[in-house]
Amino acid sequence: MGTLTKSFGAAGGYVAADQVIIDRLRLDITTNIHGESQPPAVLQQISTSLRIISGELNGNEGQERLQRIAFNSRYLRLGLKRLGFIVYGADDSPVIPVMLYTPPKMPAFSRMMMERGIAVVVVGYPATDLITSRVRFCVSSALTKEDIDKILTDCDEIGDKLYLKFGSGIAGGEKVPGDYKKGIRPRWSIEEVLEKTPEDCKHPMY
Repeated sequence: MGTLTKSFGAAGGYVAADQVIIDRLRLDITTNIHGESQPPAVLQQISTSLRIISGELNGNEGQERLQRIAFNSRYLRLGLKRLGFIVYGADDSPVIPVMLYTPPKMPAFSRMMMERGIAVVVVGYPATDLITSRVRFCVSSALTKEDIDKILTDCDEIGDKLYLKFGSGIAGGEKVPGDYKKGIRPRWSIEEVLEKTPEDCKHPMY
């Protein structure tokens, strides 16, 4: 199962499975009966996106976009971990959930980010458990390194104001091997993150 909304900025999703599963889903999913089919313009958008990624259109643009979104995702995720945020999800995923935990902090975080020109998605109950409220960053290949630098800088500031840094920083790796066993929290400063993480995120993730 996958989404076409986040991946291509289109709409809808898909299920790839054995025919017997697809036949069963067609019987059981009521939205299949009462919903509308995809508009032709949306289908064309999805088709064009896939052709660009495969290299069928626009030469190497698809490969370059994949490389940019991989860098952006890994840079933001590793930077947030090093700052002390608790981050869920796969290391290479461009959807980056950061735990807020306390529901009243969701609107505060969203407003403070919007004031800085950054749009985020906050998610809480009933989409999550009551105590696992989170903010979700959706990374794009159109973002530059400077954009990610700004996001990290603003998150660092807001995280301190709202007391959102629940992690020790160990998820982002130790600056000096062995420090964690000595009781030294390996949380990084924003200056260290901006200096070291762009290069570190090109290597296997911690």
